[in-house]
Amino acid sequence: MKIAIPIYDRFTALDAVGPYEVLSRLPGATVHFVAVEPGMKRTETGMLGLSADLALEDLPDPEIVVVPGGYGTRALIDDERLVGWIRQAHETSQWTTSVCTGALLLAAAGILDGLEATTHWLEYDLLERLGARPVPRRVVRQGKVITAAGVSAGIDMALVLAAEIAGPDVAKAIQLGIEYDPQPPFDAGSPDKAGPDIVDLVTNSERREQAAMGAAS
Repeated sequence: MKIAIPIYDRFTALDAVGPYEVLSRLPGATVHFVAVEPGMKRTETGMLGLSADLALEDLPDPEIVVVPGGYGTRALIDDERLVGWIRQAHETSQWTTSVCTGALLLAAAGILDGLEATTHWLEYDLLERLGARPVPRRVVRQGKVITAAGVSAGIDMALVLAAEIAGPDVAKAIQLGIEYDPQPPFDAGSPDKAGPDIVDLVTNSERREQAAMGAAS
C-alpha cells in the first residue's frame, strides 16, 4: 500500500507527521513524502525540515493521498504542478485525504466541489469560495474523500482511515501503540469553547502572519 504525503515549503509539521505516525503502522504500508522537487522542505516556522524522497511524478498512483496544510497552501492554490498531481492521483486512489488547510488544495483540484468538508476554522470562507461546503466537524468523510480540521485533527482522521482499511481492532492497537489518549489541560480546542478573547488572539495572529507573508512576497 503506497501512501503519499506531498510536502512543500511552509507546511505545518503535525499535519504531515501526525498521520504519518498512524498510517506508517498499517500492515504493508509504505509512506513516501513527495514534492514538486525532492529534497528538504521547511515548516512554516522554518525551524524544522522534512525531506521529500520522491518527486511527484515518481509516484503518480498512490493508494492513499494525505495532503497536509500550512501557510504555504495559499501560494499553491493556483500551482498546477501540485494541484494537478493531486487531481490525477485522486482519479486512481483508494482514499484521498487532507489535514487542516490541505483541504484548500483538494478544493482547488475540484475534488471537493459540492461536498461537505472541513479545514481549520479560520479558513471556512475560503474553502467555501473554492467550491466545498464547510462543516464544523473534526473529521468529515464523503465517499473516499476524508478531510480533517486543524492540525491535531489529522491524527483522528488517520485513525478513522486505519479502521476503514484494516478494521477497528488494528486502529485501536495503533492508537494504543502511540498512546494517543488526549487529556488537554484546557478546554479551548474550538472557537465555541475558547471564548471570544482567545478567538480574537488567534485571529489577529493569523492576520499578522498573512500580512508578513504578503510583504515578503
